[in-house]
Amino acid sequence: MPRHPLRRLSGALPRLLAPLAALLLLAACQPSVPRGSELFPLDAGRVWTYRVITEREDESREVETLTLRTLGPEMLDDVAARKPGEAWRRRSDSGVDYWLRSDASGIYRVASKSDLQAEPQPDAQPRYVLKQPYAEGTNWTGETTPYLLVRTQDWPREIRHVHPQLPITYAIVATAVEVKVNGKVYSDCLKVEGRGALHLFVDPVVGFRDVPVLQREWFCPGSGLVRLEREELTGSRYTYGGRLLMELIEET
Repeated sequence: MPRHPLRRLSGALPRLLAPLAALLLLAACQPSVPRGSELFPLDAGRVWTYRVITEREDESREVETLTLRTLGPEMLDDVAARKPGEAWRRRSDSGVDYWLRSDASGIYRVASKSDLQAEPQPDAQPRYVLKQPYAEGTNWTGETTPYLLVRTQDWPREIRHVHPQLPITYAIVATAVEVKVNGKVYSDCLKVEGRGALHLFVDPVVGFRDVPVLQREWFCPGSGLVRLEREELTGSRYTYGGRLLMELIEET
């Protein structure tokens, strides 16, 4: 299946956003602009800043910013990537770097690295951000992380430490979409939806059930990802989730 005077992320939110940033990051371009650049600008030196609003089912609310920047093309060997060659690097101010490629199949991630890791860690399989053709009905499967789900009585509280990955199916559900973000209207955008579910012990009354995970993304020519919505809702106080909204507020 996108990246502001601004304050840096602090506390637990960077750890929450780091996996999410994996669905958004795209590396910078080389002289021959890679395929798909109209929906993911790959110019070296580009910077995107997003406002991130997290509203949880316990009625807490956080407003932060996340900045993504391109760092240019780099060569990866067969240790850093399953297939050696050039990839475009992008960095999140949450402390994670990503390497992506673009070809006739779409835009996909091949490696990532946190500040605690010395070298890029290769992805076992390409992790698509967008898959060709960029038309309604195109779909693909991938993996995501439960960003918002927590338990009140267990440790660690964040479900992502127990279930670091869950399958999700993405699909392009609309093209030529108009979307208004931070007072600006974007046209000719792609809308992507991702759907998955996580089987969890929700509370002692309900027991185990499938918790739906829903993600919506808007990708627009010249700007890339302009808006992302995420829902992980349980309706419980024992294990609860929330909603996340990420909107582009500045780009250079």
